[in-house]
Amino acid sequence: MNLIVALIVGGVIGWLASIVMKTSSQMGIIANVVVGVVGSALGRWLASVIGLAAYGPIASFLVSVLGAMALIFILKKLHFLK
Repeated sequence: MNLIVALIVGGVIGWLASIVMKTSSQMGIIANVVVGVVGSALGRWLASVIGLAAYGPIASFLVSVLGAMALIFILKKLHFLK
């Protein structure tokens, strides 16, 4: 059950990040889920590296979305996305 919830939340995070980064027309549902899950891990890792901690669900969600946006930015620079 936790895996299903993680995939759904990851999809929402990836979808929101793709809208903000203007890549939503290039990404499908699978890409949104992958970007959301991997971007969430990236965001949490980056926050811990710079000494920030996301306490609470809202802060965790924002860190996850920012991580997904960072992942999309990296993918754009590597020319995987336009």
